[in-house]
Amino acid sequence: MTVPGVLDDQALRRYRELLDAEDAAFDELEHAYEDGDRSHFEADLEAWRAALATKLGFLQRLGITIPSPVGASA
Repeated sequence: MTVPGVLDDQALRRYRELLDAEDAAFDELEHAYEDGDRSHFEADLEAWRAALATKLGFLQRLGITIPSPVGASA
């Protein structure tokens, strides 16, 4: 991971918000999985993916790069 410089309080606060949103989306996904609720699972999976993409986009705009895992397909 590359971090270009010092992050300010505003960037850290926004990142925390994005982490919380991702965590909440994942919790909903987990509950739908445990309940065996396929329709909610698919909707919650898309919501979690969107929250993750938003977080990763934010990091990218800050100039923070996260390498792909070895062997991961793009």
